[in-house]
Amino acid sequence: MITVAARRLLLVALSVVLTVSLGRTAPAASNSPVSPSPAAGRYQNFNVAIYIPVGLVRRFTEPAVLEREWAVISRDLRVDKVYIETQRDRVLADEALLERVKAFFATHGVATAGGITFSDGGGGQFRSFCYTDPADRAFVRQAMELTARHFDEIILDDFFFVTTKYPSDIEAKGSRSWTQFRLELMNEAGRELVVRPAKAVNPRARVIIKYPNWYEHFAGLGFDLQEGPRIYDGVYTGTETRDPQTTDQFLQQYESYQIVRYLENIAPSRNGGGWVDTFNLEYVDRYAEQLWNTVFAKAREMTLFNWAALLQPAVAGQRAGWAGARTSFRWEELMAYRPKPDGTAAPAAVAGVTSAAPSMARVAGYSLDLVDAFLGRLGQPIGIASYRPPHATGDDFLHNYLGMIGLPIELYPTFPDQAPVVLLTEAARSDPDLVAKIKRHLLAGKSVIVTASLYRALHGRGIEEIVEIEPTDKRILSDGFSTGYGAGERVVHPNAATGAPPILFPQLRFLTNDAWALVSAMSDGAGFPLLLMDRYGKDGTFYVWNLPDNFRHLYRLPPAVTQAVKDVVMRGFPVRLDGPSEVALFAYDNHTFIVESYRAAETAVKLGTLGAGRRIRDLVSGEVITGTPPPTTRTPWGQQAREPRTTFDVTVPPHSFRVFQLEAVDRD
Repeated sequence: MITVAARRLLLVALSVVLTVSLGRTAPAASNSPVSPSPAAGRYQNFNVAIYIPVGLVRRFTEPAVLEREWAVISRDLRVDKVYIETQRDRVLADEALLERVKAFFATHGVATAGGITFSDGGGGQFRSFCYTDPADRAFVRQAMELTARHFDEIILDDFFFVTTKYPSDIEAKGSRSWTQFRLELMNEAGRELVVRPAKAVNPRARVIIKYPNWYEHFAGLGFDLQEGPRIYDGVYTGTETRDPQTTDQFLQQYESYQIVRYLENIAPSRNGGGWVDTFNLEYVDRYAEQLWNTVFAKAREMTLFNWAALLQPAVAGQRAGWAGARTSFRWEELMAYRPKPDGTAAPAAVAGVTSAAPSMARVAGYSLDLVDAFLGRLGQPIGIASYRPPHATGDDFLHNYLGMIGLPIELYPTFPDQAPVVLLTEAARSDPDLVAKIKRHLLAGKSVIVTASLYRALHGRGIEEIVEIEPTDKRILSDGFSTGYGAGERVVHPNAATGAPPILFPQLRFLTNDAWALVSAMSDGAGFPLLLMDRYGKDGTFYVWNLPDNFRHLYRLPPAVTQAVKDVVMRGFPVRLDGPSEVALFAYDNHTFIVESYRAAETAVKLGTLGAGRRIRDLVSGEVITGTPPPTTRTPWGQQAREPRTTFDVTVPPHSFRVFQLEAVDRD
């Protein structure tokens, strides 16, 4: 069995790799091997923090409890910082106890910061404080002053929003919408009840706001992604996606990566890190995946919620289908894992932790150790540029579904003028100047892809000056697809050949020979456009992408269809991934990339790269894969969008990742 330590040593033994240009200037990948993290504590590429809720802090009145629990956590996980909570659900911490707990961690070389959660119970439905109630406002101010007396850094857990519609709220709202009222109310509360009182007590205090994972609906509850980063000293990212089918939100796994990138682009260099919990895990690998995806996005810190959860015994869960595979997360390797070089085991008498039941802290430590070994060799994340204004709604969470079909997304709060290809969803409709920006981009010879729902939203606002398409209220149930265009060039892909169930799509009307359908949905022999193309200006190309009503049905699309879409969306991108859905691509600006499968079986995919590179090296195993050069024969004119790429056939184990570096041509 190859242990974590052995995998690290394998990285050390890898030969120096030579990178090649992919048509853009980028820093070279680090050729220095990543050495194992120091025994005393720290990871090389991120910090690790643990959040301790106030109810747990109050248990530390008995010093032996803290000593015993720290012994478990510290032997299974390297910890840089703890967030010590001072208030939750109107329960305040004792100030003398806060100082004793701080002193304990200081003696162990662990930094401390304050945490505060402005929740008010709610029976699982997250009731907030009432920020139009003078008594609640006074309590919030008091809690911030208490926290600032003890900490120079304070993080607001992601409950600093407002849900109340009490009479005082209704009166204060007046004729404003709830969204506008709540944005203004929470900005005022942030300044006057949170930041100003904290800094009055402690001028050194830095106040960080953690944003939750439901970014599409922030504005309606008072989270302001435009003004908020200016009010607070920093932001933090909730990357908890949990299980995509057994939670209230049904978040897709890719969001743990994507939301970090979005908030980094909103507050450059001030996004403190990502935050994951242990809830709703159907299998233990899912916890590791959330941690990995957070740091794949180059999060600076990984916060683990919470202290008590990390002490609980890990449960393998529903992973029997891949238990014997050579996966990234290996249960048998976890059982033997220790971050300490002497192999000492954690105490066995805390929270049910035994040698047969490793703690969740050990799961975290093991999972983070795996990726810390190579993260330093990756450059800065890159992706297909997309635009979501701060208060937008529409095509909710679509970017995460696109990530799950292998489209790497880089989401911006402003229109990405410099990008050669821009992908726009309905969320962009809130920009009153959007049509003008699209036209400008096209006239510059670039490409713009809009979803059909965005086209509908812009109908009547000038979008029809680019191409005349008519959205309808009709739907079709597809029984297959066709790709390509031109006489004799279309290829039909019937559902009967794959056993795929039908998919419901909206219908679009278009003008023959003005726009061209590159991909169509078939229904009883008739075709309906899924991807329309038109040219605008001298060299600009405009596309309308018609998506299924249920975004998860994107996963039902056959690879030939997603390949045709990627011919457009990923044109000019240095690496692309073709294969089944629920496999993601994470790309970086130094010719490194990660392929991660969330599927329960081994999956074969094809990778395609631009440029002269003909080999890729697995940065974990050291395996070198030689690619197939692009064909020299002319591509049929009905498929002219396809670029010549060197291709690599790769298999990915279930619920696993592979990390690659593109290498130079072997000239020997």
